[in-house]
Amino acid sequence: MTAQDAAPGTFEVRAAGTGELVGTFPVQGEQDVAAAVARAREAARWWGELGFAGRRRRLDAFRGLLARQVHRLAAVVREETTRPTADAVLEVALTLEHVAWAARNAERVLGPRRVRTTALSANLSASVERKPLGVVGVIGPWNFPVFTPLGSIVPALAAGNAVVYKPSELAPGVGAWLVEAFARVVPEQPVLQLLTGDASTGEALCRGGVDKIAFTGSTAAARRVMAACAGTLTPLVAECGGKDAFVVDEDADVEAAARAAVWSAVVNAGQTCIGTERVYVHRAVHDAFVAALLREVRGVRAGTDPGAVLGPLRTPAQAARVEAHVADAVARGGRVLFDGGPAEGTVVQPVVLADVPDEALANQEETFGPLLTVRAVADVDEAVRRANGTRYGLGATVFGGRGAERVARRLRTGAVSVNCAFGFAQVPTLPFGGVGDSGFGRVHGPDGLREFSAPQALARQRFRLPLAVTGFARSARDDARVAALLGLVHGRR
Repeated sequence: MTAQDAAPGTFEVRAAGTGELVGTFPVQGEQDVAAAVARAREAARWWGELGFAGRRRRLDAFRGLLARQVHRLAAVVREETTRPTADAVLEVALTLEHVAWAARNAERVLGPRRVRTTALSANLSASVERKPLGVVGVIGPWNFPVFTPLGSIVPALAAGNAVVYKPSELAPGVGAWLVEAFARVVPEQPVLQLLTGDASTGEALCRGGVDKIAFTGSTAAARRVMAACAGTLTPLVAECGGKDAFVVDEDADVEAAARAAVWSAVVNAGQTCIGTERVYVHRAVHDAFVAALLREVRGVRAGTDPGAVLGPLRTPAQAARVEAHVADAVARGGRVLFDGGPAEGTVVQPVVLADVPDEALANQEETFGPLLTVRAVADVDEAVRRANGTRYGLGATVFGGRGAERVARRLRTGAVSVNCAFGFAQVPTLPFGGVGDSGFGRVHGPDGLREFSAPQALARQRFRLPLAVTGFARSARDDARVAALLGLVHGRR
């Protein structure tokens, strides 16, 4: 349902696959955004004054609340997205690890640290620390409505910022639950606020005077967000789509690789930005890999019932996109290796294609559905060339022996997992983000904390140098000494 289908100024949210009404929310506009940002500005001052220790205690309390109410939160996720409950619980579990790390390490990463001086600045002590930006706007997605937005919200909070959060209009209930839960452990000030609405609300947030926007969504939507931010020079961290590749070398564990490829391709019905969409297999193990892949994928079924391993796609447009990518691939000479059956509305079964040309939509555009292409390659050089042959560069996977890490380092992506699926997303200390059309900036780990802060440099004079370096009192003799010192220190190279 869109905002136009509901009462004026509101929009309805209906469950994926079933169409059942699960909630009605307001479409908030520029005045609502301005009021929220003003409240956040005041809250940020209070939150910043708590210091790292005070913020850590409250973030730890928030984490504890999420852990105690994991099944309630998972139920809200399932209600809006019709995902299997077990998947939602796993999403919350992964989130807790990241919340714990950010709260515990914010001071170490962002706090004051001494830096070295040089010959001409020997009389100075120097330090740098990172200060909060103030108010951060977060625009979140619907596909992982807990893990992904909190991957920006929590580092921003740990760094000392207040946050105004606009969830996707397809999963605002999860966003509301998270904001209400945070308010229970931080009741003093509106440090984390909720805005609901459509794209117009997100654009208003971009123009609303926040100090940074953290956006997760499609590449096309990111371009619109960037345009909205440009008018106010609001900086942006953007995590966009992907077309992730999976490389299987000749010395890989074929059975393990097949299991990982299927899971990473179709988990959450393929609605995963780091989900595998293309597999390149060394021809020496291609047939064995395909046989193992087909054995694995035959046991996967999508549906809206509790017994289904996969849920439905979130919108009819996504189901149409999967169908269009399959049709285009077949028209270009691709073969269907596996088809789980006809789609029923937005319930789309897994599809595996072979011999799909590089220029096909299924190999160039993000599908965001349970579609996988498989291709035999002569060697890893060909695999790397084809894997790097899109404008996306978010994540990738490599299965192989000793050379697997060398292959991984040749891939043009923000992150790579070796002999596992989604490994880089599980480690709280690793940065997450892409290159090319997959976005820029990073969340998670030390880089994610730094993303929501600004460095402040401090230099303090400890004693006066006998040699005048700055000021108008320098003599010709001083200038000659400086020149001699420069020659001594740098001129020998």
